[in-house]
Amino acid sequence: MDDFGTYDALGLAALVKAGEVTPLELVEETIRRIEAVNPQLNAVIYKNYDDARGRAGAGVPDGAFQGVPYMMKELATMWEGVPQTNSSAYFKDFVAPFDSEIVTRLKRAGFILVGKTNAPEFGWALTTEPEMYGRTHNPWREDISPGGSSGGSAAAVAARILPLAEASDAAGSIRGPASICGLVGLKPSRGRATLAPNADFFYGAAHFLCVSRTVRDTAAFLDVTSGELPGDPYHTPPPERPWLEEVGADPGRLRVGFTVSAPHDRPVHAEAAAAVRGTAALLENLGHQVEEHDMTLDADAAWRTFTRITAVQTAMVYGGAAQFIGHEATADEVSPTMHAIIERGKSLSAVEHSGDVEQYRLVAREIATDLASYDVFLTPTLTQPPRPFGYWDMSEPDIDVYNAKWTDAVFLYLFNISGQPAISLPMHWSADGLPIGVQLVGRPCGEATLIRVAAQLESARPWIGKRPPICC
Repeated sequence: MDDFGTYDALGLAALVKAGEVTPLELVEETIRRIEAVNPQLNAVIYKNYDDARGRAGAGVPDGAFQGVPYMMKELATMWEGVPQTNSSAYFKDFVAPFDSEIVTRLKRAGFILVGKTNAPEFGWALTTEPEMYGRTHNPWREDISPGGSSGGSAAAVAARILPLAEASDAAGSIRGPASICGLVGLKPSRGRATLAPNADFFYGAAHFLCVSRTVRDTAAFLDVTSGELPGDPYHTPPPERPWLEEVGADPGRLRVGFTVSAPHDRPVHAEAAAAVRGTAALLENLGHQVEEHDMTLDADAAWRTFTRITAVQTAMVYGGAAQFIGHEATADEVSPTMHAIIERGKSLSAVEHSGDVEQYRLVAREIATDLASYDVFLTPTLTQPPRPFGYWDMSEPDIDVYNAKWTDAVFLYLFNISGQPAISLPMHWSADGLPIGVQLVGRPCGEATLIRVAAQLESARPWIGKRPPICC
């Protein structure tokens, strides 16, 4: 167990399958690590210790991740019998009555839930500092955010509490924290995994996967969670072979585009630009054809359209939750920002919403068409270094003021809109020792190519040995 932090999730599962450790030993070590560093980080906000010990001792399915400890993000995904607050006072007493389909698949794969990680209220921040649970600190430096909305998961994985944890992404919330915490974060293609028992979130913009320390863990996690159910709104062709088999496969000579210019005419920080240019040079050295290409769409207009759509659907979710909670959300049960989002959603007519959805789909086409000649497109993950705590302040009642601060995420939300797969990789460290990710964007349904080239970069410039100051 002294070497626990050197293993990825597949490595731990291999130890269990070989009989070298037991699932209960892995659970106990994870609990020890939570208790050791969580007082500094505040990454874990719910402890499922007794249930985890019981599951570990009762026999764990012989899946790809047999006996591996796991943590869920405090947002949306339901694990039966576990509180599901969404970091919102409105949901403070809600307990999940059933498993989400993804959780059914995770249990079958052998994961054991040991706790839940911190997230901003209903996921709507690029930081993790909800009023309900307080701020999560970054293990690379305590005075900066680990990002959001999957910041609790990213902090826990970076600190070596466990090798991977759930993350979700509707406007960059897998990739942003992965970049800030030095991790791997993949947003899959639109419709790649079912959202059952729900049908859809934000017209295919929302995705549930993980943050991890290795490309192979992310690929294997995608293998066990992906797949649609009959009647799902999007059809995504299944892979030709398991994504794990793409790790180490030759990607061939790819045509790679890259940019260090944001499509909203705001600056990209020099360190973020250096990360992209350094990765582009490495890709060229690996034999790929690399060229610079700047996107020209109106990203600000796309963001305004997107946030109107998400406001309508957020109002719908909160309205639908009243049947479980017993009453509709009041202004004192949500933050001022969430209240403003809900009210904005209620104010838009069906005709206005339909027009926004049409514009959203036209923008998706524009993005995909612009990049159609590239096998992979390389961008900064975030255009700026981590913002100080309080920058994304959900006590802000003016939703337009709040939304205007999301310019750092321009290269994130655009690919939620287009539905293309995108992965953030920890390819650069700043002069003061902080991780800075770069993003690789694939063709629609092009996860296989992304995994191949991501694994190639991981092999060429390994990051697994880099450990933050706050670490088990």
